[in-house]
Amino acid sequence: MARREREERQTEREERQTLPGIAEVRLRADADTAEVVLEVLRAHFTVTTPRGYSGDRWYFHLDTGNTAPDPDGP
Repeated sequence: MARREREERQTEREERQTLPGIAEVRLRADADTAEVVLEVLRAHFTVTTPRGYSGDRWYFHLDTGNTAPDPDGP
């Protein structure tokens, strides 16, 4: 089987925008450990259902509440 040429990575990456107070989290852990970590986080924050990927990787969003400054003042 012939080896494919590796494509060059783009040096310029698009800036990713996230909402204030929302964290995109990647967790590397086995399924049991991931569940324990998520239980602890859920006790304090709103957490989306994690998306599992191969290699014991889990991706989810964690909502800490809106941290944006109030445009109308304090």
